[in-house]
Amino acid sequence: MKRTLFSTMLVAAALLTGACQQDKPEVGEAGMNAAATEAAANPVVDNPNVAGETAEAPNPNAPVMTFTETEHDFKDIAPNSVVKHTFEFTNTGKTPLLIENAQASCGCTVPSWPKEPVAPGQKGSIDVQFDAHGKSGIQNKQITIRANTQPSITQIAIRGNVLTDGAQGPVRQ
Repeated sequence: MKRTLFSTMLVAAALLTGACQQDKPEVGEAGMNAAATEAAANPVVDNPNVAGETAEAPNPNAPVMTFTETEHDFKDIAPNSVVKHTFEFTNTGKTPLLIENAQASCGCTVPSWPKEPVAPGQKGSIDVQFDAHGKSGIQNKQITIRANTQPSITQIAIRGNVLTDGAQGPVRQ
C-alpha cells in the first residue's frame, strides 16, 4: 500500500513539474522579455483628470476675472447673525466674461453673481452672505466660481470667528 501511494505521488509531482515549466515565457539576458521591459518603462495610465499631450492651447483672448481681493475676514461675528460681503472684479480679458455658477462649500454661505456677460474692461461683483445661526468658532468658507475663463475655476473665500452667546449648557459650580 505504501509503495502504491508513494509511486502515485511521485508521478503526480513529475507531471506538475513538467506542466509548470511549459508555461514560463522565454527570458532574455536582462532577466525580462522585451514586452515586459517596455511595459514597465512606459506604463499606460488613463486618468481623465489630467490633460494629455493633445490638450488645447490656452486662448489668449479668453476673459480674465481679476478680483480686488480674493479673501475677506469678517473678524468677530455676533451669534445668530447674517453678514454680507461684496467681492468686486474686473474683466481684464479681451472677450465677454460669463459666470456659469458660483457655489459655496457650505449651505450657510450663499453667493449671488451677475447673470449677464461682463464686457472687457467692465466691473462686476459677487455678493456673499454668511448665516451664523447654529455656528460657533472659526469659520472658513470657500466659494468656487465657474466661468468661461482659463482656467474655468476661480476661488474666493470668507472667514470669521462666530462668538458664543453664553448658552453653552450646564455650568459647574
